[in-house]
Formats: sequence, C-alpha cells, structure tokens
Amino acid sequence: MTSLKLLVALGALTTASHALAWDYVLLDTDKAVQGLHLTSEQLGIKTERPFSVTLRTLHGGRQEGVSIIDIDNGLMKLSVVPTRGMNVLQASVGEVRLGWDSPVKEVVNPAFIELSGRGGLGWLEGFNELVTRCGYEWVGHPGIDNGELLTLHGRAANTPASKVTLHIDEKPPYAIRLRGELKEQAFKKVDFSVGTELVTEPGSSSFTLNDRLTNNGDYPKEYQALYHSNFSTPFLEQGAKFAAPVKQVSPFNDKAKGDLADWQTYRGPTRDYDEAVYNVVPYADATGQTLAVLHNKAGSLGVSLGFNTQQLPVFSLWKNTDTQGQGYVTGLEPGTSFSYNRRYQRPLNLVPTIGAKEQRLFQIRYSVLADKAAVDQALSRVSQIQAGRETEVRATPLVDLAQE
Repeated sequence: MTSLKLLVALGALTTASHALAWDYVLLDTDKAVQGLHLTSEQLGIKTERPFSVTLRTLHGGRQEGVSIIDIDNGLMKLSVVPTRGMNVLQASVGEVRLGWDSPVKEVVNPAFIELSGRGGLGWLEGFNELVTRCGYEWVGHPGIDNGELLTLHGRAANTPASKVTLHIDEKPPYAIRLRGELKEQAFKKVDFSVGTELVTEPGSSSFTLNDRLTNNGDYPKEYQALYHSNFSTPFLEQGAKFAAPVKQVSPFNDKAKGDLADWQTYRGPTRDYDEAVYNVVPYADATGQTLAVLHNKAGSLGVSLGFNTQQLPVFSLWKNTDTQGQGYVTGLEPGTSFSYNRRYQRPLNLVPTIGAKEQRLFQIRYSVLADKAAVDQALSRVSQIQAGRETEVRATPLVDLAQE
C-alpha cells in the first residue's frame, strides 16, 4: 500500500500543474508489464459509483503474453486489449453484454497471426472483439492494389500499443481516460501514429473513442479508417432492427441484393445464411453529427453509435446472421471508406489523403439504451436528423466485383 500511495502522490505532483489528473504509465517500450489494481477508494474518491482499473496478463495457447485492461466504472465494465490495437474486447452493463460469441475464443496475440495467410484473410484468426480498429493505411477486402497485397482490414487491430497511460480526472465526474499509441511504419512506405483514447465516467452506460491519426512523414499519404463495432444477443434477434438517418443505401454485392427490401431488419440464426453487407451514406445535422441505432424486436433494449460524418462519412452494415456457433453477429461500421478493396474505392472518392505532419480525428460514442424510453429517444433523434429527407435505395452494388 505504501508504494501505491507514493505512486498516487507522484502522479498528482507531476500533473497538478497542467492536467489536474492522476497519471499512470501502464505499458511502455522500456517498462515491463506489471499487474495493477487501482480503485477509487485508494485514490480517496468518494462517489456513488466506486470504480476500478485492473491490468492483467493472459497465459496459455495463442493468447500467451496478451495484456488486458479492465475498467469497471461502477455501472459499465469494459475490457481493452493493448496487445491488439487497443481494441475493446467486450463491455457489459449488468446482465446486458455488448459483444458477440466468435468461434475464436482466445484473445490471440498478433505474434501468432499471419495476416497474409488464407489469401489475405489471416486477420480473421483473431477476430472476436466488440470494437476492432481497421486501418489506417488501408481497410477493406484483401486484394492487389498497385502491385501490393492488401490484407483484410489493415494492420491496426494486430498492432500492439507502444505506450499505454491511464488518466483519472481529479475533479468530478472523475473521467477515466485510457490512452494508447499505435505505430504503423515501413521504410519508404508509411510513417503513421495513432493516439487512441477511451473515455468513460463513473456510473455511465457509455464510452467514447477519441483517436488521432498523425502522418509523421514528409509526404502526403493515403489513409483509410473503419471501426468494426460488433453486437449479438440480446440486441440481435429475429425481428431486431437497425435505424439511422440514411441518404443512400446500396448492396455491397450481388448476395446482398436479394435481401435489400429488408436490409434494416434481422433474421434469427440461419444456417447457410453467411452474410450480407450494405453500404450506407448517412445524413447528419448541421454540425456533422449523426446516430446509428440497433435495437431488439420489442424496442425495449438497444445500443447507439454517435459519430461525425466530417470524420467518418460512410457506414457499413454487416449482417452475419448465420448459426450461433458460426458467429451470429452484426457489425455497425462507421468509416472513411466501405469494405471494398482500396483499388475500388478511389473512383468512389473514399480513399482520402493526409498531408505531411497533418492529423485526422475520429470520435465515436457508444451508449447502451437500457429501456424503451431510451430506445425511443434515440429513434426520435434519428428522425430529427433525417428531417423528412428521402433515402435513395440503389438496387445495384457500387462496385462490380465480377472484375476480380
């Protein structure tokens, strides 16, 4: 306890002059991984919702050496994986879980994943998170672009954080801020860094991601980002629905064309259904803010994603309503781009460029809608943003994948 008190005191002293927060370095390139269990009580914080942060290391199988950071804000519990791109592994509010049951049961260390394996689909061998960062040099299906194999959804999800810090505000509401730094670097190719931040508050049923992409190089570079946000039961079920203010929707491929009339409604687990994906261009309010909602059939439970279309202008809806064992899941995916290979997205103007030393910010707020009143309020917000504007339902895919 003495060493903990000293750590707290030093943290307060070093930050009081500029941040009014308790600061801790949890992981760094020159710092060995050590266990941590920090509570609001140890910090002397008296709150109706006591909170804690725990750092632990997994062992055995392909998850050997993986670091997990558990945040319990007194209402919502979150698990973040620094070893896997600061991805959010899972979250829960009471008995309500945000996440899904992937056939991948372990939290796989990227050291055991070959991204170029399975024809560029090696990424799938570790895919089981609630929120998976995709990018940032590229996103989308594997394929050749400019003579180079681009593997599925980029490298971010399999990039261990170089540094992870914890910040807890010294004043109410005592926001908990978990920050990480990802580096995507290759000689003559790319010099990106991504400062990730997850923020939640004691007693909150929401968390926010604030990510900042920096091009550290001396030349402009293409970039792409997509936030693969994955949900299953209790939100996903027969008759569950997706809602958003939609400007345009189109099927990703010919497979999705068959269900286009019911693209916002879900099936129960269906053998051999596989998946259907829809490209969505959302409307936003005057400041660029928009909202996507998934709710159960009764409209009594849901989850929402709030984001800004000036940062993430398009959205992919992934409906993987196959069997439970295969992975019964839907993906709500705001992004700079759809999930086509990068070479197909340049003609769609969905491969943006970031200048030398420039930065781009991506912010998403995830909220549990715990009852019908909360779901209705979110759906009302969707209607307000739509504001009576028409939705263009495009019958054919934006890209002719028969070219492949």
